[in-house]
Amino acid sequence: MKKIKKYLRFWLLFFLWLTCPAQAEENQGPETLYARSAVLMDADSGRILFEKNGEERLANASTTKILTCILALEKGEPEETVTFSEEAVRQPEVHLGASKGEVFYLGDLLYSLMLESHNDTAVAVAEAVSGSTAAFAEEMNQKAKEIGCTETHFVSPNGLDWEDEDGPHETTAGDLARLLRYCIHQSPKKEEFLKITRIGEKSFSNLSGTRTYSCTNHNAFLSMMDGALTGKTGFTGKAGYCYTGALSDGDRTFIIALLACGWPNNKTYKWSDARALFSYGLSAYRYDRIELPGGFGTVSVKEGVLPGQAIDGKAEVALLLAGEKEFRLLLSGQDEVKWKVTLPKILEAPVMEGEQEGEAVLLLNGETIASCPVIVGKTVEKKDFTWCFLKIFEQYLEI
Repeated sequence: MKKIKKYLRFWLLFFLWLTCPAQAEENQGPETLYARSAVLMDADSGRILFEKNGEERLANASTTKILTCILALEKGEPEETVTFSEEAVRQPEVHLGASKGEVFYLGDLLYSLMLESHNDTAVAVAEAVSGSTAAFAEEMNQKAKEIGCTETHFVSPNGLDWEDEDGPHETTAGDLARLLRYCIHQSPKKEEFLKITRIGEKSFSNLSGTRTYSCTNHNAFLSMMDGALTGKTGFTGKAGYCYTGALSDGDRTFIIALLACGWPNNKTYKWSDARALFSYGLSAYRYDRIELPGGFGTVSVKEGVLPGQAIDGKAEVALLLAGEKEFRLLLSGQDEVKWKVTLPKILEAPVMEGEQEGEAVLLLNGETIASCPVIVGKTVEKKDFTWCFLKIFEQYLEI
């Protein structure tokens, strides 16, 4: 019998040894990422599903241009003219190569900005939209704050490593993902943004018709995975290779942001990390419906009175859930969803129908993501002398 128990104990321990590493791996997300900072986000809710140093402030190079583009779309018009200034033409490569005084339509230059990532175009667009690169940077930072980016400070419209009195040009992977979410999910110009960033090639001429320019989309990830939606690359010597992109699969849309993802000769690291993050999101997360009952029983109302109630009767009123009763959440097997319901033990009359007397809070991994009021189902008046007198008189008549 001892030998049998020892044998069973051995196989039980062996089974636990096999299963524990697999569970740990599932909790950790992607095994290895080259990026110093990385984020995977649910585009619908803005919830960060995975992060690696996601709130570390770093240079982000030309991924900055997603904000330059969306601001130009929101504040300008496609037929608006843009003239290249001396400051614009002296920007370093990669550049369009336009001459000082050359004039273009703003709508055409946004393809130069996003497909080829031209630094001179970014400055020309910023000057056309706001009058100067400094004024445009102020608008960039204001928009970033409105979006919810708390650790972003932008100085240049092209993502070059400029600095001002408030510090260097930098953001976090979390904030960069929030910026792309705004561009593709929340901005009134989201469709225009997607059209520009998804096109393969675009040719256009200056207004005088003397020169024609051709642009090719350098976001190679658009053809690397099914559902790749949009994205923007970036590189400077300080930032390293950077990338932010989005992928859609049915009703799920994921956003990633990668900062400091290798330096030459590691140009492909960002694609490896992008594939790893998107693959993790696709395999680990599915939509689930979370439902809450419409009511939570009844509660006594002290000194309360309802129609037809006897003199020695007790008034009770139903507690009902107001607002949303069903929530649709993107969840993995490791997520914990709980409802925390706060209900009164007793109420004091009078109470009015629809009056809030409790709360149901939806918690995801311990954090509140939704709150619904619990209300009184009907009006309950308070007992008074007149009511008591009439009830006593009714009983006297029945004798």
